[in-house]
Amino acid sequence: MKISHYNEEKRYRAILVGVVLNHQSSWKIEESLEELSGLAETAGYDTADKIIQTAERLNPRYFIGSGKAGDLKCLVKDINADMVIFDNDLSPAQNKNIENLTGCCVLDRCGLILEIFRRHARTREAKTQVELAHLKYTLPRLTGRWRHLSRQRGGIGLREVGETQIEIDRRLIRNRITKLNRELNAIKKSRETRRKERKNIFTAAFVGYTNAGKSTLMNVLTDSNLLVEDKLFATLDSTIRRLKNGFHKDILITDTVGFINKLPHSLIASFKSTLDELKKADILMKVIDLSDHRFESHMNTIHNVLGELGLTNKPGLWVFNKIDRLTDKDLIPNIKNRYPGSVFTSGIRDIGIEELYERIRFFFESNMVEGKVLINYAHSRVISHIHGLAYVTNEEYLKNGVMINYKISKDKAVLIDKLIREQVGSRQ
Repeated sequence: MKISHYNEEKRYRAILVGVVLNHQSSWKIEESLEELSGLAETAGYDTADKIIQTAERLNPRYFIGSGKAGDLKCLVKDINADMVIFDNDLSPAQNKNIENLTGCCVLDRCGLILEIFRRHARTREAKTQVELAHLKYTLPRLTGRWRHLSRQRGGIGLREVGETQIEIDRRLIRNRITKLNRELNAIKKSRETRRKERKNIFTAAFVGYTNAGKSTLMNVLTDSNLLVEDKLFATLDSTIRRLKNGFHKDILITDTVGFINKLPHSLIASFKSTLDELKKADILMKVIDLSDHRFESHMNTIHNVLGELGLTNKPGLWVFNKIDRLTDKDLIPNIKNRYPGSVFTSGIRDIGIEELYERIRFFFESNMVEGKVLINYAHSRVISHIHGLAYVTNEEYLKNGVMINYKISKDKAVLIDKLIREQVGSRQ
């Protein structure tokens, strides 16, 4: 939920709560809580304490057991905590029960991520996507917020005021959701129009865990000046830039919102139009912060999210970034053996960038076929079409026309053939 009554300039003390079920490994929960602490830090909350419970099953009332819930209540009072953050998603009823028990604000992992997204959204599209996900999250959690009004009676036979207020809020939220869906559909159409203009251009897309250094690599490869901050979800908007001069002019690099473990499905749904950029890419450059001891878990998360998006079989390249931060220098040879063909970089130190260029070039050229065609001067208009469709490697002006050598992606070669059939010229 949005913590609108909190001053965002002030930092608040939070207690993190995780549950280890019988079939889970305790180290995974510790790792997940470590990540949750990073999310809380990004949202402006300091981790004051942590609670981990081992349980056979989840408590339907408090998520954690009633005894542990009592301990949580005492801990909130003892350390004067402002916030309780659960590492899992809570049902609306569980959220309300824990707030009533502890007397302080309660967020689950989904709510915390939404709060971070709300603060970091900058463009109209990102703000629309985040607001839509936030409202869908808030809608089922309205029950009981106006309980103090339910004691006011409007007269015999009339409804309780509290119930009426909840109904009004729900209707307003539903109407707003409908409006936001319409806005996102309009944005999606505009995106699809821009994609059509780029349909013949080779695209390499960065994908990876949040704060893995994608924006830094993007800046180095494209001579851009994108926002770079050492925090989770510093950027939410997809960005498209051309690879800088010295390489093929029509290769685009795309960056999208970072992934994270247990990324809320509502966010994946709301950011669908943004994530669709990945589906149109020719290759996915999967960026990993190799200096993070959880990097293998991050790799699994990327694999899982790409699976949800139906992109598991898309050509990909592992890019292990931030190697300048490594203390264990033996890690790189080990990873090279396990993931042959991967690239090791440091965007901030300009390490491995040339190799990354070469790998992009390799994928670009391996997806191309070469062609040669003679275009009669009477059909010079076709020459500009070929330039728009293909990568022209050479042009030779002869007595009877222009000899064009070109490269074009295999799946688009048929477009050149169609042009040739429609004009007077000779295939060489």
